[in-house]
This record gives sequence, C-alpha cells and structure tokens, in this order.
Amino acid sequence: MPVSKDADPRGNERLTAMTGAVLLVLFIVECLTLLNLGGFLTVHVFLGFLLLGPVCLKIGSTLWRFTRYYTGSVPYVRKGPPNPLERVLGPFVILTTLAVLGTGVALVIEGPGNGPWQHLHREAFLVWVAVILIHLASYLPKLPRLLSSQPADRARELLAARVTRWLLLAGSLAAGLVLALLTYHLAYQWGA
Repeated sequence: MPVSKDADPRGNERLTAMTGAVLLVLFIVECLTLLNLGGFLTVHVFLGFLLLGPVCLKIGSTLWRFTRYYTGSVPYVRKGPPNPLERVLGPFVILTTLAVLGTGVALVIEGPGNGPWQHLHREAFLVWVAVILIHLASYLPKLPRLLSSQPADRARELLAARVTRWLLLAGSLAAGLVLALLTYHLAYQWGA
C-alpha cells in the first residue's frame, strides 16, 4: 500500500509512543530482574530476547520520521524536528540500546566463560541507563498526550492506520516472543 505524500506524522508519532510505552514496562521488569539475577536469570534472558522485536519497531518508526523529515515530506517538515536535546540524544539512545541487547545476545550465545561479553554487557548497560534516564525525562511528560485519542472528526480517516499500528506492535511482540521461546534454553548454560 503506497504511502500518501500528505501522510500525517501523528500516526508515526503515536506508533513510536505506543512502542515506547511497551518498552518502558518491559525494560523496567528487565531491570528488576537484576535485583536477584541468580534467581531470575531465565526471566532476564527471556525478556532480553523478547525486547528485540519492539526495540526494532521503535528504531524503525524513529528512523521513518527522521527519513521523512530529511527527505522533505511536507507534513513532517511542517511538524518540525524534535527539540535539540532529543535530536542529539536520539542516536545515543539507539546505539546504547543496541549495545546492551547485542552484548546480551552475544553473552547468552557464547555461554559462561572467559569471553569479554559479560564485561561489555555490564558497561553498555551502565552507559544505557544514563542515556535512557535523560530520554525518559524528556518524553515521559509527553507520553499521555501522545497516547491519547485523536479528535473525533479524524476517527474514520485514522481507523486503518490505528489497526496497522496495533498490528505492527503486536507483530513486534510476537516476533520477540518467538525469539525468546526459541532461545530460552540458552539461559540454562548459566546454571539457571
């Protein structure tokens, strides 16, 4: 289905916010497993792999906005870029998230041993926490507005896009769930 030249960037903004809200909950639970990693290692690994689907969706929706803005899409240009802090922080959010998840995947696949992945995962996590706290401080106040309903006069026009957003979010969670289920056994290498 071709994308309209006058596509409304609010749909992309809503998809990004919906995915961000899901990621916020999943990352909080993932971080809570760190309080007793020995007891919750399998949950930690499972959630780490589950996060991969929604993280890819959020990165994709963010890069979509970036691409549409910088290729001159009129509605995206009219909407304008994120504020300067968010523009500077965005690449760091993406890179540190990929670093945490990538080193975590490598760590689980390699298994226990003398490889560098455990140290790299820990260091990536510490940098990610600092970056994500700034990101959350910037976006959490906006989240209720971004998740709220569109004006009633646009309801019919946005219905198809709303279904698409929910399908994308559900599909990303399903993909993450399949990956998590397929790799769940790897946590047992660690004595979980």
